[in-house]
Amino acid sequence: MSNPNSTSVSLRQAPDSENSNTQVSRRGEDIEVAPKLRDSNLPDPYRIRLGLKTDDELSQLRRRRRTGKRLEKFHRKQNDLIQSLLKPMEEHTQEAREDEANFHFSVRVAVWASLFANFILCVLQLYAAVSSVSLSLIATGIDATFDFGSNVFLYWTHKKALSMDVNKWPVGGSRVETIGNIVYGSLMASVNLVVIVESIRAIMTQEKDSGFHIQAIIAVAAALAVKFVLFLYCLALRSKSSQVQVLWEDHRNDLFINGFGILMSAGGSRLRWWLDPTGAILIGAGVIIAWSHTIYEQFGFLAGKSAPHDFLQLIIYKAMTFSDEIEKVDTVRAYHSGPDYVVEVDIVMDATTPLWKAHDISQQLQDKIEVLPNVERAFVHVDHETTHAPEHRKIM
Repeated sequence: MSNPNSTSVSLRQAPDSENSNTQVSRRGEDIEVAPKLRDSNLPDPYRIRLGLKTDDELSQLRRRRRTGKRLEKFHRKQNDLIQSLLKPMEEHTQEAREDEANFHFSVRVAVWASLFANFILCVLQLYAAVSSVSLSLIATGIDATFDFGSNVFLYWTHKKALSMDVNKWPVGGSRVETIGNIVYGSLMASVNLVVIVESIRAIMTQEKDSGFHIQAIIAVAAALAVKFVLFLYCLALRSKSSQVQVLWEDHRNDLFINGFGILMSAGGSRLRWWLDPTGAILIGAGVIIAWSHTIYEQFGFLAGKSAPHDFLQLIIYKAMTFSDEIEKVDTVRAYHSGPDYVVEVDIVMDATTPLWKAHDISQQLQDKIEVLPNVERAFVHVDHETTHAPEHRKIM
């Protein structure tokens, strides 16, 4: 949480505390030493609340000529992070559940309205593509067909992931959705590659369109209008649901694709014949690039990409301040296993701590972490020292 141009928030205990020296160096890593909560008797034992900036202070930072905007943005993020760290874990969980309950109906409307609209628009745009034989409209028709197909396919993988037999799939089926996204994205890219090849062939052979197709243009324009309405509806809900976020991005992309397809198809019939296949090439290339980005992101989820730094800081802070019996936090890892995170925490307790107490505290911490938003599973490991070699190393 550091920035060379400003004061950063530190998760070290305040200097006047008993444990002022809170950093122990081992193998080039930090070991966080937990504060004595019972001695300090403070809800903020590390006094990170002192790092909060008021609105007046943020306004003053913004007035600086060169670095003002960047400093204000940095400290606003710091404020959000500090407030998140100080918030009890139960409150994080409760807020996520309340958001899900409050927006459940609106999210369902967005999902089902998008599914129904994509089916109708799929029919309309296929009619436009077949009747006009315009390569640009064929590209938009393929995109519309795959939009509807993706809704059905991803809904099926979501249901399949929830109903998988835990005896055959012990870690659950969350990664099935990620695999489904990769398979579907690869198929989408392959089909658009065919459109690009056909468009290049049309340019090389100078195949000209037969004329202006008003019915096809009207059909795609209707699809454009419907997509715009869905885009506005999902815009307000995109931060409340990952499903709606994906739908909003899909509607946003379709606005550009359909609008550009209409322009290039009409331009190809009225201005220059090569505009139509050129538009198809650009649309196909845009779809391939967009899906390639999605596939790359999904591969990161399967490969175990690390969770965001802010989330790691939240876990570190909550582990350090969870109990007086936790003397140090040795290691914290959080990484993707599909769309959600697996969290591993290594804590240190006194060697004389009874087994039952060590188990109960670590189990309680594990249970608290597992109900946080976006956490699939958590593991808490207890040790009595930090001088041993790192765990899970094949070379001894």
